Amino acid sequence: MLDAVDAALMRALQGDGRATFQALADGVGLSRTAVRARVRQLVQSGAIRIVGVLHAGVVGMEVLGHVSFRVTGPVGPLLDALGEREAVTFAAQTAGRFPAVAHVRVADDGALTKELAELRALPGVDGAEVFRAGSVFKDAHSSVRELRDVELDALDWRLVRRLLRDGRASYADLARQVGLSQAAARSRVVRLLDSGVIHVTAVVEPTAMGANEQLGFGLRCRGDAEALGTGLANLPRVSFLASGFGRYDVVGTLSAPDRCRLVEALEGVRSTSGVSHVETWEHLSVRKERRGGDRELEWIPG
Repeated sequence: MLDAVDAALMRALQGDGRATFQALADGVGLSRTAVRARVRQLVQSGAIRIVGVLHAGVVGMEVLGHVSFRVTGPVGPLLDALGEREAVTFAAQTAGRFPAVAHVRVADDGALTKELAELRALPGVDGAEVFRAGSVFKDAHSSVRELRDVELDALDWRLVRRLLRDGRASYADLARQVGLSQAAARSRVVRLLDSGVIHVTAVVEPTAMGANEQLGFGLRCRGDAEALGTGLANLPRVSFLASGFGRYDVVGTLSAPDRCRLVEALEGVRSTSGVSHVETWEHLSVRKERRGGDRELEWIPG
């Protein structure tokens, strides 16, 4: 069972997966040695994976659509079909007005239009409504930091590939892998991080945090949806959040260890200033969820 210190270390590593053990130790009030041992145990037990997550724009997947499906008959065949689609990064059977939802990542709006046409033709689909994300505030599967223009060469891509597999690989190890000096490897990694190309984070196994309950929500708001999204992203149970346009102004996901705390988290969303309407759907079964680092390896050179 994880204690409060482990939970604090997880949160810190989600924010900066390459934080030094000393910085982590200062944050939780333990010795560097104790923190190193705890982080190693979290990784070895499978509670977390510390990996690099590419910015979606780097791999030609900058446009995100949240799709809500109306379904005739069983939902299973649709979920099977969604699981096979390259553009679908998340798919779940839900309880609510729509029996299935999915996240689609594509290069541009033209590709989104084409993908939606094909999704509407899948077995059992009686209709689909789409929310097109404009700003993504939280997403375990893509860096949400600003992507700055940067030229990447073959050595940069080799470093990226290594960080996608092991976000805490030492600079000495990275240097050996790509044939650079340690100083040169460090300089390149810092540039990749600062430019937003890659973000190193802890991908948490939901059961390790007791996050057994998931609830999706769509909001309509009064005023600025961007400002609302920025505020909601700071709520601790929010695991995904995006503002945009379509049926909703903001779409998100709440994760909690039990129904009681899920209700508390939802009440926190409902009570946030600017929220005028809330629609929810429970994730009964998640059929597909791309974890950080897994799929990007197929997209990058070398």
